[in-house]
Amino acid sequence: MSQWPEDAPRGAVSTFCAEHGISRKSFYELRKRAKADGPAAVLEPRTRRPRTSPSKLSDEIKQQAVAVRAALEASGLDHGPISVHEKMRAMGLDRVPSTASLARVFREAGVARREPKKKPRSAWRRFVYPAPNACWQLDAAEYVLTGGRKCVIFQLIDDHSRYAVASHVASGETARDAITVVDKAIAAHGVPQRLLSDNGLALNPSRRGRVGRLVAHVAALGVEAITGKPYKPTTQGKNERFHQTLFRYLDKQPLADTLADLQAQVDAFDHIYNTQRPHQALPGRVTPLAAWEATPKADPPRPKPHRPACEPPAPARRPRAKPPAGLPADTRIRTVATAGTIVLDKVVYMVDVDHAFEQVLVIANGTEPGDKITITDMHGEILAERTRPAPGIKYVGNGRRPGTRPKNPQPSPKP
Repeated sequence: MSQWPEDAPRGAVSTFCAEHGISRKSFYELRKRAKADGPAAVLEPRTRRPRTSPSKLSDEIKQQAVAVRAALEASGLDHGPISVHEKMRAMGLDRVPSTASLARVFREAGVARREPKKKPRSAWRRFVYPAPNACWQLDAAEYVLTGGRKCVIFQLIDDHSRYAVASHVASGETARDAITVVDKAIAAHGVPQRLLSDNGLALNPSRRGRVGRLVAHVAALGVEAITGKPYKPTTQGKNERFHQTLFRYLDKQPLADTLADLQAQVDAFDHIYNTQRPHQALPGRVTPLAAWEATPKADPPRPKPHRPACEPPAPARRPRAKPPAGLPADTRIRTVATAGTIVLDKVVYMVDVDHAFEQVLVIANGTEPGDKITITDMHGEILAERTRPAPGIKYVGNGRRPGTRPKNPQPSPKP
């Protein structure tokens, strides 16, 4: 290229670039380099790395970030890239790396690892009540004292602000201690509109057909006690995450000897959690106290007159008919289960759910596959006719698809 003639015909450069697979810009750049450094310089690859990189982190800043992360971890606090970023900002450092840069620094230092299976934050769906005291979440978690003695920590947080309104350490998960932590929070922060908890016997056993002491206690104040679905802890996800943060902190503290010692540690954590620790789930990563004070509190509910809690009445069952005397050898008596089925010779036969808890007569005409089985009520009215199945089959249905029922021939009473 250094010998390229100055009087080359028009279009020669374009033809040369097309034949050698290079651009015109590269051609003139290589020609300039060949004239300055010689033809051999064209064959030497050169880096495209910029001469200066103002955004590059220095080793001092990287070491500082790793040290801040180690200090947070030793204190039992969250020490991810977001927490380290907020802590470095609070320390007033001149140069604070971004969360993405901190994550890369921690991976390079070997103190963190990639989590490709973790869902991105954009995939999260949040539900937040519009104001403080609109809903509180109550839950209890087990912890241990010295000697392996078990205890329970009741934690009560505000759904809107994540503010820890009260905590209580007890020897066990009882309704009395649940009422204690709720009364402590009400005395300090007012009466909430709702109280969300799981379905534990000490918290809210309403789904089990019982009226709990805590439910009756808060109902007199006008508080609506609600629960999540059984075996669905994500409904109380804010409190479940609160447990994780608390346990990480307590695991870095000396093991408590008494309930009072553990209560002091929990109170210290609540103060850090509410006033010092930026919450990643809150807008602007403010503290729960800032979120609590930023929005006017929800109006307290209207108190209700005290009514004695009573057990719900047991479901009424149909009276059983007296079985007739002297039944034939091929006739047996069975009781229809709640699913509308009976069991005969280890095979389940579908009758009808409308006859649940009733006694029926089962007439078996033989024991071979295909033999007829007639099911009647105690007065002889035929309810169903089935045939014995082939060996290995343990269920005989009614011939209908699951979830389908015969249409009612009577017209609807509604206009």
